[in-house]
Amino acid sequence: MIIVKNEKEIAGIREAGRVAARVRDAVVGKVSPGITTAELAEYAAGFMREAGAESAFLNYRGYPGIICVSVNEEVVHGIPGSRRIALGDLVSVDIGVRYKGFVGDTARTVLVGVNDPALVRLAATAESALTAAISKAVAGNRVGDISNAVETTATAAGFSVVRQFVGHGIGRNMHEAPEVPNFGQAGKGPRLRAGMTLAIEPMVNMGGWEVDVLEDGWTVRTRDGKPSVHCEHMVVVREGTAEVLTSR
Repeated sequence: MIIVKNEKEIAGIREAGRVAARVRDAVVGKVSPGITTAELAEYAAGFMREAGAESAFLNYRGYPGIICVSVNEEVVHGIPGSRRIALGDLVSVDIGVRYKGFVGDTARTVLVGVNDPALVRLAATAESALTAAISKAVAGNRVGDISNAVETTATAAGFSVVRQFVGHGIGRNMHEAPEVPNFGQAGKGPRLRAGMTLAIEPMVNMGGWEVDVLEDGWTVRTRDGKPSVHCEHMVVVREGTAEVLTSR
């Protein structure tokens, strides 16, 4: 069932989004050569405590981490551990917080001393796809308009989009209706209504769109081992321009 929020609920979701964005930016600022992904998670946990929030990911459907940190060919859901970040890495930081009964969810990929023009273009394309998708999150459009914006932006640049994992509605729960795929036909899917809150999250691959889940049961990697970039914003569907809840 599509959930349309009232302005009081939106205010609560907005607060959660702002907290998530602050944690995201704080962790992104810590990403550097030599730091472990577990240390990034520990830093995020401390920042959440200071903000009066808690991780929305920890123990969600059994996930064992405070945040998700996915490196290079890892697409999403990377579990923080002993891996050390190195020069040349692409590091996706995905943050989920629960704050005053609402969930905030956002992600950004950091380029750690990356000089390869193809990787820089991959990251820029994912951000452009997110911007294009947000521009379609207006009342009267359909979910397929968002999906198509991601897909056409990525494929026009010669990249592919992940199909097995998608964006989603969000609010009091991490995942609510509708699903928001990163591919699809414009003009198709559920109608967007003012007051819907969505997490839009392009996952753009250098190579093919196929992915696999590793033996840990969570980490998703590209099947061909080529790099991937993940970025995510929460938005409120409005009559004119969507309101972004997780801006930098």
